[in-house]
Amino acid sequence: MQDLNQMGRYLSLLLRHRPELAGITLDEHGWADVEQLMEGIRRTRPIDRRMLEEIVRTDGKQRYSFNSDRTKIRANQGHSIPVDVELERLEPPAFLWHGTAQRFSAQIQKEGLKPGARLYVHLSADPETAAKVGSRHGSPMIFRVRSGEMAAHGFPFFRSVNGIWQTKRAPSHYLEIMQKK
Repeated sequence: MQDLNQMGRYLSLLLRHRPELAGITLDEHGWADVEQLMEGIRRTRPIDRRMLEEIVRTDGKQRYSFNSDRTKIRANQGHSIPVDVELERLEPPAFLWHGTAQRFSAQIQKEGLKPGARLYVHLSADPETAAKVGSRHGSPMIFRVRSGEMAAHGFPFFRSVNGIWQTKRAPSHYLEIMQKK
């Protein structure tokens, strides 16, 4: 299982941030040719089709998708390189949540949520998921985002195929601190 987890992290690096490490290119929608991807990965570590399919199938966050004939693969969101993963624009619920570490709280309260190295700010549909995300970075801090109000003011929202809500930014006056631990 550890090998799958390590390979999953490497796959995330390749498909979201650094495809050139495997000598591949992503198309404008973030798709990579599966055979070229595996060939590139095999330069530094072992992988076969069964392992790749197992990583996609068992990933708890559903980070990856195959196309219909399973000849291409992409990360569903989280890119730092410019791709259009064909996110579905939707009206968000009244509230979404963002989990982060407490050490970022003051900056977020001042500047709002920004995508940083990513293309979008990632938001969770519930505070429990946001707490899990925030705890990856230290002691979690949860912000409730008044997403319905933002949408009414013209901010577009998108939802990836794995349910992650995204927007380009969330100004601080739409944020409320929900939890300190």
